[in-house]
Amino acid sequence: MINRSLYKYILLAAALYVGVGSADAQIAAPSATYKLVSGNDWVKAKNYYLLTLLEQDKAVGALLNGDAELASLARKKVDALNRSLGECKDALCLPGQIKLSTEEISLVSARLSALYKAGNALDKLVREHLMASGTYINLKAKTPAELLIKAWEQDAAAVNHTIEVYAEGKKPNYPQIDSISFDIKRKSYYTLMYDCSSEVAQETGDKPLFFQPALNAALTYLEVNERRNAADHEPMATTANRAAAEHVKLVKWASYPYSHILVPGAGPDNLTTPLSGEGMLRCKFAARQYFAGQAPFVVVSGGAVHSFKTKYHEAVEMRRYMINTLHLPVHAVIIEPHARHTTTNLRNDVRIAFRYGMPMAKPALIVTDKYQNDFIMNMDKRCMTEMGFVPYKLGKRLSDTALEFYPVITALQIDADEPMDP
Repeated sequence: MINRSLYKYILLAAALYVGVGSADAQIAAPSATYKLVSGNDWVKAKNYYLLTLLEQDKAVGALLNGDAELASLARKKVDALNRSLGECKDALCLPGQIKLSTEEISLVSARLSALYKAGNALDKLVREHLMASGTYINLKAKTPAELLIKAWEQDAAAVNHTIEVYAEGKKPNYPQIDSISFDIKRKSYYTLMYDCSSEVAQETGDKPLFFQPALNAALTYLEVNERRNAADHEPMATTANRAAAEHVKLVKWASYPYSHILVPGAGPDNLTTPLSGEGMLRCKFAARQYFAGQAPFVVVSGGAVHSFKTKYHEAVEMRRYMINTLHLPVHAVIIEPHARHTTTNLRNDVRIAFRYGMPMAKPALIVTDKYQNDFIMNMDKRCMTEMGFVPYKLGKRLSDTALEFYPVITALQIDADEPMDP
């Protein structure tokens, strides 16, 4: 499992470089017009973006497959996967044969460093995608080659983490809401793990890229656990949020004191209630601010979190309530249906604001109940502990229910140990 403290320390140290330039710096800032490459799998893209790009880029694939050491590693991983189907006699042996070892990760880092040349396919991928996307912004590197290596090491650790939690049954960061769905001590679990390995072997084939056996396994384990939450309602900008995303282009921002209003969700305490009473009240507080002309948009944020494995998304149910009951126009309400914590309510909100083209220098407004705003006023330490950075800067506390904040671009960083909301 990822050493969470070490991982967050690395992010914190890297974040200290954000905004600090140097004469020989070659890392460009993220682009608000950049469109993430999904590879037809939003779970994969949002968790392991570099690996997604490596799969999608034919020129890069040819470069990697042409390297003798990486090709040898690929054969080794396929052989280990196939052997495990005959040799492993307990459930945990099977996923254990698929993970990437420390030595394998280091080997790949060395080979990527050797293969990277200015102007070649890897260089183009880093400059046109890794930099522009901002998805590894807090692994701040001095050169594109460094960014490539750090992104690879993060993705490899993230793949291993997913396998450890959703196949080997290790505790996630929040066991009460994010744990594995199975009892790994039951005899039937061996059959499930065997079938998963068999599926991964068939899907991967005989000539994969070196990381694909482990990547395919991680995605398979998420699927059988019904933990593909990261893909819920994607691509939002062209589906659920299309009306709002198009309306952003028409807004006269000087007419509003705030770019948008963020409403964090509040999950019910049972599996049959779509929207909690607290969620309704928070929506009412926000609707008053919207109709008072404070902002042109309301972002309702909250995933399928409470109770354990609920099918209701807080954001979706709040949007329905705001449009159908409180009569906000469709183009004014934006869903953010992935956040599982208050910290990620704000982080994911900033991501939407940036990618939809809202002005990042303009303040936004958090509207919620008094007690959650009290918590947010002192949430920076929790953000540092759990994410390694603070994705916002707080402004004035206007009332019990209204709190100003400013978005911070570090929010674009992928969180490698939260596969349901990376």
